[in-house]
Amino acid sequence: MAEQDEVRGPAPRRKVVRSNERHQWEKDRARASRAERAATGATEYETGLSPRDLVFHAEYREAKATEELAALFGLPTGARLLERGYRTRYREEDAPFSIVRSYLPHDLVAANPDLLDETNEPWPGGTHSQLRTVGVEVDRVVEHVTARPATAREAAELGLPDGLPVMALRKVSTDVTGRVVDVSEVTLPADRTELVFTTRLARW
Repeated sequence: MAEQDEVRGPAPRRKVVRSNERHQWEKDRARASRAERAATGATEYETGLSPRDLVFHAEYREAKATEELAALFGLPTGARLLERGYRTRYREEDAPFSIVRSYLPHDLVAANPDLLDETNEPWPGGTHSQLRTVGVEVDRVVEHVTARPATAREAAELGLPDGLPVMALRKVSTDVTGRVVDVSEVTLPADRTELVFTTRLARW
């Protein structure tokens, strides 16, 4: 009797380990040379992959602040925002690591027209470097993480099995004057994302 072929499930996807220490790493790189900033980015930092392993897509559009976003930014409802959508995937996979939507005050970033042009992505050094070109230094980043069922659209885009949840992360970046300068909504697939939080405590 012939041996039955071994039944194998789908290969595990590349894992992302997201640490809160990434924020200082990103800020430090904003003042590095362009060559150093272009050599690697946050996705490489979190996955161990190289730029040649990744497929990146960015899409910009002008948006109006919802009541919720307006309250976070301290702007009137309907104020102009720059909405940026990002997708990055491992070249050997068909689903992105996450779904990212970032909002910046339009009047703030319009001081540098290059920041309104999606064709300048991926920007060496990321958002910290972009904001630095308009005189903004980020002072703190607050992240809120919740878990919820994936929508049908999210499940399809992230390649999630039926019933698998996502982690919804809201990142709010505030500058040294106390002004909110970036609000990002990140949808992370629960089957291949690990969150790591390192808290450094002042010595007695």
